[in-house]
Amino acid sequence: MITLFDLAGADPDLRFSPFCWRTRFALAHKGLPVDALPWRFTETDAIAFSGQGRVPVIRDEGRVVSDSWAIADYLEEQCPTPTLFGGATGRAHARFVNSWADGVLLPAIVPMIVRDLLDIVAEKDKAYFRTSREARFGKPLEAVQAGREDRLPAFQATLTPVRLALRTQPWLGGAAPSYADHIVAGTLMWPRCSSRFAIMAADDAVTAWFGRMLDLYGGLGRSAKTP
Repeated sequence: MITLFDLAGADPDLRFSPFCWRTRFALAHKGLPVDALPWRFTETDAIAFSGQGRVPVIRDEGRVVSDSWAIADYLEEQCPTPTLFGGATGRAHARFVNSWADGVLLPAIVPMIVRDLLDIVAEKDKAYFRTSREARFGKPLEAVQAGREDRLPAFQATLTPVRLALRTQPWLGGAAPSYADHIVAGTLMWPRCSSRFAIMAADDAVTAWFGRMLDLYGGLGRSAKTP
């Protein structure tokens, strides 16, 4: 069984990292058993064996891999079927989606939920979380999140590339889900599992696709704990 160190809130069953969710979807896609251990921001000693201080980290029979993209690469190498990428071209496609999610989608989500995150993190993490994020934004978390209702249309426009792709195919991977789907769905699990603020419209094609993603793998995403 693969061990996954998975970011958790004060409630150990509340798992909200977008990067860990990418890995959880990838592991489920491969049908691999996993023991997902709760980990918190300030528990760096617990993953010191990985040589860095962030999750996801997996340990597989003595082999240690960190970073969601590196883990996907590792899983594809160790367990080629069912494939995450569908070959070199699919891998390149997924890498572009990964870069878009990290560079565009994640930064668009942060100001919508960053203050809400403070309410779910472990008590011992609260000071670290507030201090580090306020240093990044240069203002209080409350000010970062203020006015989010007015910014919803701009955020939803960020999802236009996904929306356009879904006009002609059911999944970002084409006829079946690929790691590209896991990347975007994993990113959207972040607000789902950390905030009660709805960032997507009910009648959006992306919302319908995300619903299908939630139901995959025995309802892995659907059954995830939410605030």
